[in-house]
Amino acid sequence: MMARPVLMLDSGVGGLTVLREARVLMPDRRFVYVADDAGFPYGGWEETALRGRLVDLFGRLIAEHDPLICVVACNTASTLSLDALRAAFPAMPFVGTVPAIKPAAERTRSGLVSVLATPGTVKRQYTRDLIQQWAAKVDVRLVGSVALATLAEAYMRDGFVDEAAVRAEIEPCFAEDSGRRTDIVVLACTHYPFLANRMRKVAPWPVDWLDPAEAIARRALSILPETPGGEPEPKRDIAVFTSGEVDPLKRRLMQGFGLAC
Repeated sequence: MMARPVLMLDSGVGGLTVLREARVLMPDRRFVYVADDAGFPYGGWEETALRGRLVDLFGRLIAEHDPLICVVACNTASTLSLDALRAAFPAMPFVGTVPAIKPAAERTRSGLVSVLATPGTVKRQYTRDLIQQWAAKVDVRLVGSVALATLAEAYMRDGFVDEAAVRAEIEPCFAEDSGRRTDIVVLACTHYPFLANRMRKVAPWPVDWLDPAEAIARRALSILPETPGGEPEPKRDIAVFTSGEVDPLKRRLMQGFGLAC
């Protein structure tokens, strides 16, 4: 019998950035990675409809895979639905993904921080509450990108991205005020770290790009039960696409992350 897995969900391939870190910290754990490509992108959904979709989807996934914990590896889904998921499944631990506003406020030297996110994350009251709680003395600019998640999906699939398009999406993050410049950009979407090298290349000046993936993985590790002793159980990590469509490019990408489709 296979060990109960860690279930990780994102709207597409962005959560693979979290899976990559989780594998380093939890090499003996089994993972089920769920790409809700039938619902991608989440940023354009109406809030009530997306919340209902996620509760229904997790209900089916929990029944099918019997996970130890669920990781919502998506800022938009987390800021919108974590409370509803915890209420619907009180026995299941959920780990969410929230913008790394607190560490950004602690690290900035210029006092100018930008949060690069999907439009859905930008407009959430949850995000503004984080700013009020942790960054009240910092100038935080919220930048909603319509296209970056889709650009990241294309880059992971095709190995190419239009750098001019990336530049256009990140330019609003860079502000100057009285001799100060933005020095930290929070990557508040798990898709965005896949484009970090391209962002560095086209950015107007160097900044720290805060990727929350390791922090999410550490939080998941902290609430997992101890690994049972004895002989190691069979380990087979899988990827699930909610559309049911797995083309050769998707299959190759998932295999590169050690996931069977």
